[in-house]
Amino acid sequence: MSLRINQNIDAFNSYRNLSVTQGQMSKSLEKLSSGFRINRAADDAAGLAISEGLRSQVGGLKVAARNAQDGISVVQTAEGALTEVHSILQRLRDLSVQGANDSNNAEARANIKTEADSLVKELGRIGESTNFNGANLLDGTAGAGGKMHFQVGADGDANSRITVDLSGANVKNMADQLGAATTGSTINVLTPTDVTGAMTFTTRSVVGGNNVDTTITTASLGAAGSLKTVDDVASALNKDANFSKHLSASVNKDNQLVVTAKDGAAVFGGNTAGTHAAAGTGAAVSAALVPGTTGLDFSTADGAQASIKRVDDQIKAVSTARAGLGAMQNRFEHTINNLNVAVENLSASESRIRDTDMAQEMMSFTRSQILSQAGTAMLAQANQAPQGVLSLLR
Repeated sequence: MSLRINQNIDAFNSYRNLSVTQGQMSKSLEKLSSGFRINRAADDAAGLAISEGLRSQVGGLKVAARNAQDGISVVQTAEGALTEVHSILQRLRDLSVQGANDSNNAEARANIKTEADSLVKELGRIGESTNFNGANLLDGTAGAGGKMHFQVGADGDANSRITVDLSGANVKNMADQLGAATTGSTINVLTPTDVTGAMTFTTRSVVGGNNVDTTITTASLGAAGSLKTVDDVASALNKDANFSKHLSASVNKDNQLVVTAKDGAAVFGGNTAGTHAAAGTGAAVSAALVPGTTGLDFSTADGAQASIKRVDDQIKAVSTARAGLGAMQNRFEHTINNLNVAVENLSASESRIRDTDMAQEMMSFTRSQILSQAGTAMLAQANQAPQGVLSLLR
């Protein structure tokens, strides 16, 4: 053994080992305090890349589970409204069955119609007001073509979506179909100042499956030029005794003359009974109407009986829509369960890669701590060794 003072190799060796130990202890402290085995890419480059991929997938699946829960909320909102729609339709059917009885007089039928009209208006209100987060659900405008898409996967492929079809639950359209039966005649009055002389209209009722036509002719409405507007024409008709006994005239938002029968019969404008010719001088040809093909008609027993079938059709449509929504809710619930299982398993995989095994790391920290203390002591001893040279110099 040689004694040297310029280079203390033992001290260098002790310092190097002490530095390594200190570095290991520092990393152990970092892992123990953060709970992560990988705190930077240098800790495990491949593990970091894999764990970040798993982390993004887990995050996406958690959001997808919330999206699926939103889907359940949408379905429940729509189905809840359809529950009340079903109740309204059942009441309309009861009224139709009641109206199909010939024991009802005109006043009773008017009362039935009043309640039915109110119920149909409520159907329309439900259809236009039922919404989720501002999106109407029951008026055919939800999503694209009545279909709403829900992202229930972490990926961007087609299998990550569930589509809820609300097109069969168009309550607004249902209310339109169940509105008052089409019985009026809409007539364009092209030039009101040309209207002159008498007007003739035809009413058509359905009795025992047969059409019964009645011709109604007004007195002269005056000379050409005496009526200035379509409103003037409607007022002149309503003032005519023969017309007002059977018919009523009004003007719609398109400035067209609308003539309806007070007994609910279909109305045609024409100078010849049973035809769809001009209603009179200065008026255009009226549209040909087929009485009783749409809407609810309680004016006759036959009309009410036909209304039963129309309400039944809508009840079936709502039942089908509700069944579809119920099945979709069950699907969403299964989707959420599957997503939660996937989140659990992927989180476990990510944890195995990224998280610190606290027991194992504490063992490494303790080892490093002991080695650090021993290394410090040995460094002190190594620094003392060269002082033995001083004894040679005395």
